[in-house]
Amino acid sequence: MTTVLTACALHAPQPAAPAAHSGIDFQYMDTQVPAQQDFYAHVNGKWLKSAEIPADKPSYGAFYKVIDDTREQLRTLIDAALKQPHDKLDPGTRKVVDFYASYMDTARIEQVGLEPLRPLLARIAALRDKAGLPALVAELQQVGVTVPFMTSVQQDAKDSSRYIVEFDQDGLGLPDRDYYLKDDARFVKDRGLYVKHVETMLGLAGDLRAAEDAAAIMAFETTLAKAQWARVDTRDATKVYNPIAPAKFASLAPGFGWEAYLKAVGVPPQDFIVVAEPDYLTGFAAALDKAPLATLKAYFTWHVISDYANNLSAAFEDSHFAFYGTVLQGTPEQLPRWQRALRAVDSGIGFALGKMYVAKYFPPAYKARMDTLVENLRAAFKVSIENSTWMDATTQARALDKLAKFEPKIGYPAKWRDYSKLDIAADDLVGNVMRANRFEFRRNLAHLGHPVDRSEWYMTPQTVNAYYSPATNQIVFPAAILQPPFFDPNADEAVNYGAIGAVIGHEMSHGFDDQGAKYDGDGNLHDWWTPATLAHFKTLTKALIAQYDAYAPLPGVHVNGALTVGENIADNAGVHIAYKAYHMALGNTPAPVIDGLTGDQRFFIGWAQAWRSKRRASYEKMLITVDPHSPPQFRTNGVMSDVKAFYKAFDVQPGNGMYRPEKDRVSLY
Repeated sequence: MTTVLTACALHAPQPAAPAAHSGIDFQYMDTQVPAQQDFYAHVNGKWLKSAEIPADKPSYGAFYKVIDDTREQLRTLIDAALKQPHDKLDPGTRKVVDFYASYMDTARIEQVGLEPLRPLLARIAALRDKAGLPALVAELQQVGVTVPFMTSVQQDAKDSSRYIVEFDQDGLGLPDRDYYLKDDARFVKDRGLYVKHVETMLGLAGDLRAAEDAAAIMAFETTLAKAQWARVDTRDATKVYNPIAPAKFASLAPGFGWEAYLKAVGVPPQDFIVVAEPDYLTGFAAALDKAPLATLKAYFTWHVISDYANNLSAAFEDSHFAFYGTVLQGTPEQLPRWQRALRAVDSGIGFALGKMYVAKYFPPAYKARMDTLVENLRAAFKVSIENSTWMDATTQARALDKLAKFEPKIGYPAKWRDYSKLDIAADDLVGNVMRANRFEFRRNLAHLGHPVDRSEWYMTPQTVNAYYSPATNQIVFPAAILQPPFFDPNADEAVNYGAIGAVIGHEMSHGFDDQGAKYDGDGNLHDWWTPATLAHFKTLTKALIAQYDAYAPLPGVHVNGALTVGENIADNAGVHIAYKAYHMALGNTPAPVIDGLTGDQRFFIGWAQAWRSKRRASYEKMLITVDPHSPPQFRTNGVMSDVKAFYKAFDVQPGNGMYRPEKDRVSLY
């Protein structure tokens, strides 16, 4: 199926300010590096040479700049609220300022020390036998403490109209199973430092057997790690859908009182529970059976202390940061106290803070502009599907149906989360965090038995990010991402299409990446691609995996093409679709040359400058292990080398660093 490229299907772009600027950060460009050789360095080279990563960050760049700007906006809001009479504030704002104040009250935090955790620690210490573990695990989960498996309520992947209970592997203190199992020098070193860190933290809590307990905890977590699935497998939507009747849990994972656990955690009778990694649950039960009770008590004690360390006295918080911030990420200093306070508020009652943020910093005009961009991207994506050379007619029709059912959400939720039943006190930080965690756990659990709430958001408006939800077929763009360099209301359309337009295309494309494509337009997991089309798609994704496998941000440290393939598909498709949408929006009108650059050149620069970033080596290595996104230089150059229009825009020729032979270029949408 083919169609003619026209602009008639699009909403006319709302004009930018009359004196629209290019939106390009010329001061950061390095014109000594030809665009044809290294586009990322060409666009960002001066900045990469001169910028210093702030001492309190593992990475810095355009993305972090937007986060910093947003934090300053939030601080302004809270500072203003703190100056108002407390009883004159609306209930949500009162909770925000009280939560914030409880984190800023270091005198009170030092005074109470570990006391707020004593009841929970005493409950662990009082455990007499393993029969008490189900109730203990249920309690710890509800207050946000790491235990060997996660319990949550999700939409049923095969019937998106209802909610189900899901169990997922968890329970490690290091970022990934590889940290326990691989013999690379960095993993060996991190394991040793982790054990020392656990010993230090247990010692601060008064454990007289801290060294012995730390070694036992490491051994127990290593056993869990051996049973865990690799991240490449856990992102496979088909593999992780395993509905199992509760009655079968006794044989799947014997020795743990599953009936007692489900009752204690508050799960009503279920026909089945989806177990993401069934053999992990078997491995967990075996590890539980072999571990001495003293080891299990030390393990749970450690995770209570670790998970609440940021809310305790400086001795605990500083030790926690020394390992997780400095050792694992290479960051020398903690964030300023006020930023950590914001982080705590955002984690606990983020939508109350978001309501304040939207009222001040998200003009209605931004939402209208985004609505237009989204519909223009949808129209361009429709053309891409219709013109696809690897999709057959049957799959095209189903893909078009899914695209038509896409539901965009822009800025903020239609209804705000109700925190009226959550108590927040200005003098009780640990209590605030515990109550907020319990509130969220129970709020999530309360979905069971009710119709799916399609209005629910999973990111707060002040989050600088975006997401696609396959179960609801929704693309969501929080208000805070709509700031330069992603979105500039006063800039020329080219750079906006290249930045936020490509991000929109990226999120849309997740509905058609290697996992999102397994869900239909109603959010149900099933095979809707014909075998022939699926075979073509797998050939293209295999080529993309090989392309990114070859990239190395550090000597000997390669991108995992299989782990990152979903995000690489979305980057690739997002730029292709946004480029098409930009030209469809232009219609028959040539793009103006601004600051000596054509519209196409500005479009591609818009994408490249959005990913301007520097990372500390330790952080880079950690992200290569755990992050499904490729490093920023490859999100730029990797994508550009696959886009035909880029070659024409910058006259890329064989022998240039950016050149990829045409037969090796991947273009999916």
